Amino acid sequence: MLRIIRNFCTMKPPVNPALLHDVDVATKKATFGMGCFWSNDSLFGAKSGVIRTRVGYSGGTSKNPTYRSIGDHTEVIELDYDPKTIKFEDLLEMFWENHEYGLTTKLKRQYQSMILYHDEEQKAAAEASYTVMKERCKEPLRTEIAPAGVFYPAEDYHQKYRLQGHKDLCISLGLDSSKLQTSHLAARLNGYLVGVGGRSQFEQEVQSLGLSEKQAEYVRRELERNEGGGLAC
Repeated sequence: MLRIIRNFCTMKPPVNPALLHDVDVATKKATFGMGCFWSNDSLFGAKSGVIRTRVGYSGGTSKNPTYRSIGDHTEVIELDYDPKTIKFEDLLEMFWENHEYGLTTKLKRQYQSMILYHDEEQKAAAEASYTVMKERCKEPLRTEIAPAGVFYPAEDYHQKYRLQGHKDLCISLGLDSSKLQTSHLAARLNGYLVGVGGRSQFEQEVQSLGLSEKQAEYVRRELERNEGGGLAC
């Protein structure tokens, strides 16, 4: 994660007031450490039932960690998801199947494989899935399961990192540093632009996202160009 893109999304009024930045549904939180958090932000952002995503640091005891001084924390993604649309067990399946590294390999704490649970139901589901995964793997799992503690949002340039690579689109969507962590639309596009989610799913929800035809066509081109290309940081 050596190359840093600092092209922040400029704060300007959105072209279309119907852009779906806010979704008013009851949500639950899920927090995972799966290696580099850029890829996970795209992966989960395009998953149906996931409402918002943000990346940051958690799992440790150090106060106010930063990317350059992370202390004993881990890079994690925190999700707000609609439990009526997607189950925590479905998110766990994505967790186990999409580690970039670190599932069975010992790495530094920054990239620890980690499930931080928010209630006893999540704890039980995480432990049950760990048992199943342990039986499948030939090597010992390195995954840590622990209660969720303080979540420290990562710096602005880490939030929706892939989306921020499309500066003009960000400006046209009226994204600022706050919306990069709270916007449903930003979460979706951060996945679609790198080929996650698929053309069929995008077409099913493109009207509800409030994109103009020009914006939608731009996303389609990028989705098709990048689909199947992988999410390695």
